[in-house]
Amino acid sequence: MNEQTATGHHSSPKGSPAPLGWVALIILIIVAGFWVWRAESISGFDQEYQAVFLTNGQVYFGKVVKNNKAELVLEDIYYLQVTRPLQQTQEGQEQANPQGELSLVKLGNELHGPTDAMHVNRDQILFIEDLKNDSNVSQAISNYKSGQQAK
Repeated sequence: MNEQTATGHHSSPKGSPAPLGWVALIILIIVAGFWVWRAESISGFDQEYQAVFLTNGQVYFGKVVKNNKAELVLEDIYYLQVTRPLQQTQEGQEQANPQGELSLVKLGNELHGPTDAMHVNRDQILFIEDLKNDSNVSQAISNYKSGQQAK
């Protein structure tokens, strides 16, 4: 049985945590849950599209839908491709653009048929940038989508 203390309150039985211990435990669980949720959520991206620069030199443009310590997940993905002219120039003539032209390609039509989601290991990412809505890439994506909706 519990004994009354000098103040008239009953003391807690030995081995059971005091109410203050329960409050501390609940707060600890809430804080831990917040940190887990925060690690799984998207953070720091203000624009609709981001440019993701990889260690292999490739750049992908898309929407970051997940960002944590292990990976970054992109959807609605595009990348740049260099198209070179097929015809050779006549001797003595210079090519207008010897490097070729850049075109924006929508991920998904490649031979291996990837889905429109990419899980990128964080170790392979050099940096990530937000794209302005009026950037050339953002405008090209908008034009591509407009063309898709018209079909």
